[in-house]
Formats: sequence, structure tokens, C-alpha cells
Amino acid sequence: MPSGTRKLTTFFIIAAATLLPASAWDESQPLSLETAVRLALERHPDIQIALDQMSELRGKITEVRSSAFPQVSFQGFGLRLRDPSILNSSSFDEVPQEFRDALVPRASNMFDMGVTVRQPLYTAGKVGAALRLAEASLEEAETNGDSVREQLTFLVFQAFQNLLLAEANRDVVRETYGQRVKHLEQARIRLENGVATEIDVLRSEVNVANMEPELIRADNQVRLARSGLNSLIVTDLENPTRVEGNLEFHPWMPGDLASVQDRTLAQRKSLQALRHQLEQAKWTLSLAHAENRLSVDLEGQIGYTVRKPENFFDNDFSRWSITANFNLPLFDSGRKSGLVVQAQARVRAAEHRLAKSENDVRLEVKQAYDDMESSAKAIFAARLSVRQAEKVLEMMQANYQYGAATTLDVLDSQTALAVARNAQISAIYEYEMTKARLRLASGSPILDREGNR
Repeated sequence: MPSGTRKLTTFFIIAAATLLPASAWDESQPLSLETAVRLALERHPDIQIALDQMSELRGKITEVRSSAFPQVSFQGFGLRLRDPSILNSSSFDEVPQEFRDALVPRASNMFDMGVTVRQPLYTAGKVGAALRLAEASLEEAETNGDSVREQLTFLVFQAFQNLLLAEANRDVVRETYGQRVKHLEQARIRLENGVATEIDVLRSEVNVANMEPELIRADNQVRLARSGLNSLIVTDLENPTRVEGNLEFHPWMPGDLASVQDRTLAQRKSLQALRHQLEQAKWTLSLAHAENRLSVDLEGQIGYTVRKPENFFDNDFSRWSITANFNLPLFDSGRKSGLVVQAQARVRAAEHRLAKSENDVRLEVKQAYDDMESSAKAIFAARLSVRQAEKVLEMMQANYQYGAATTLDVLDSQTALAVARNAQISAIYEYEMTKARLRLASGSPILDREGNR
């Protein structure tokens, strides 16, 4: 895509997201992930800051470009003056008396107005280099704006998954609590029938009571996660936002590690921003080299100078001039060489930052890639553990009814099932988050549903 088209596309995407009506979300309905991202891109201050920075740089480009075009100004003044300087002339006494009597200073008016036009003819490339420098700064700002959108999208995705995780954990706690309440009822029935001891009932009551603080903590985690999401979509932190969907495993095949790293180096916004910074440093060096070179400009003036306003626009009182100016500095006490040294240092520093960031990004992608593969394996292992724990619990509950298992056996199997389900939930959460981190690191769209499946 051409650079100009890419810049326009980026701007209109961000602007369109900003102008979407906030009322498009019906708060009585569950919030989807796509809607949450859209709301954040509409409302979050970071997006507005990025847009304002781009507007500022567009103004800078207009300012720099104006230096290459004519500057036209309209000037004028009105003056009333009494000047006795002729009476103070050193040769005034030699003037005949009759002339001296006639030379009486009197106050008079003087009016002037005219148009001045200035046009640079040659600037040794300063204007062009300054314009390219400003355009490179705008490209960096646009890239940073894209990066802000990506980072904000990732944060919304993370907050959304955090809420799903908290709700899933709360469901496990509630299910375990329900199992223990049911077991307590069975223990009481068996006690009434004389086939269980009071200790079994007491142990069951204690375990039910111990689950109540866990229920409270689980509810608190849900409220905290919901507040985090509300903060990103810029709504009331206490808003009872409900989200759509469940914490689910969506495998993604990104390709081999080498291809992902190569794609990352081409697409990663932070690397693109560093490349724009390197370009800016090179144009700054060009500006430094242009110091102390010849510059030529042309200035023209046209107007009228009159004592009486009615003489304005009378050609007898017109004035005009055309001036060609040139400037060639001969000695600046080392100013240019100092600017060149600074600019060269900026270029080298930008090259080093880019090389370092490319290495860091390769490592970041490798770590996210390995973490995603590990999380996928952990999910399959956790699924097997859940199935086994469910089977053990069913067997222990059946055995307890016939007196072949104790309360401790049932409670242990309930705890083992809760641990297995929590492990499965955590593995799915870790996979989805490492997948999002890998997509963020590699510059791939985080919400690309085709790629998520």
C-alpha cells in the first residue's frame, strides 16, 4: 500500500472509531468483546491524545511547507511630524536671510501603505529537508497511533478475559459449595438412619462453612475484574456490565517460529516507529549539512507615500522596489560542525535502538510462541485430569451411600475436582492470553476471528 494511502487509511479508521455513537451499546444486553473494543476506541483518552498529536504534526508540515512559498504582507503607517533639523544645520547661517525666513518648520502629515512580497529562491535544500523531517515525524505519530490502538485492544481483551476467568472460577466455587451442601444433606440422612456418625455431619458442616469465605472472595474477584473492564470502556466503575460468551479454547496455528519472527519485523508498529525515527535523524543530518550554505531570496515592494490621503492611488506618488538578497556565511566559529556531530550521533543512536529492538522483539516473539505451545499442552492434560476427577467423585459419592467410603474420601475427591477444573480454566486463560500477546508482538490483529479459530 502506498505511504499516502496508508496514512489516510489509518487516520480515517481512527477517526471513524472515535465518531461512532456511544449509545450503540445497550447496557441492558451482554457486552461482546468486539463492542468492548469499539467502546474503548471511542472513549479512551489515549486515542484522543494520539489524534491530537497527529493534528499538531499536520500543522507543523503546513508551517514548514509555507517557507517555500511567497510571503505577502500589507503594511502601512500614518505619521504627523514637525522636524526642525534644518534649522540646526551647521551651514544654515550661510543661507540668505530671505530663504531662512521662508524655512519655518511646520507640522505635517505623512501616510504610507504598500504590499511586500518575499520569495525564497534557493535554500540549499533546507526547506525540502525540513519538510521531509516533519513528514517523517507525522508518519511516526501515525504509527504510534496504530500502536496505541493495538495496545488498547490488547488491554480490553485482557480485561474481558479476566472477567470471564473470574466468573468461571466463581462457578467452580459455587459448584463445589453445592456438592458439599448436598453431601451434608446425605450425612444427616445417614445419621438419622443410624448408618453414619455425628462426626461425619460435623465435618460436613465445617466444610460447608469453610466454603462461604471462598464464595465471597470469588464474588469480589468478579467485581474487581468488571471494574477493570469498565475503566477501559470509560463507564462507571460500578456499572453491572455483563459480558457475552465463556472462557473457551480457540486453537491458532501461526506458522513456524521463523516465519512469525520475519512477519513481526515487517509489521511490528514499534519497529516501524523506530525506522521513522532513524529517517528523522538522517533528515536532521541533512539540515545540519545545509548550514552555512548560500541562500537567495527575492523581495518586492509596491505602495504609495503621500502627505494628503486623497493622493493615494495617484501614480505620481507611487513607490516600488525589487531586491535580490543572498547570504553566504563565511565563519561561524564551529557552529555547523557542532550541529553535524550532534546529528551524526542521533543517526547512530537511532540505528542502535532499531537493532536492539529487533533483537528484543525476536526474543519476545519466541517466548510468547513457546508459552502458547506449553499452554496448549497444559489444556489437554487438564482436560484428562478433570475427567478422571469427575469419575473419582462419582465413585466416592456412590460408595459413601453404601458405606464403602468416608466423608473425608468424598471431600478429598470434591477438592481434587475443583483443583482440576481450576487448572483447566487457568490453562485456557493462559493460552488465550499468550496467543493475544503473540499476535500483539507479531503485529497481527488481536480480534481476527478467522485467525483465532
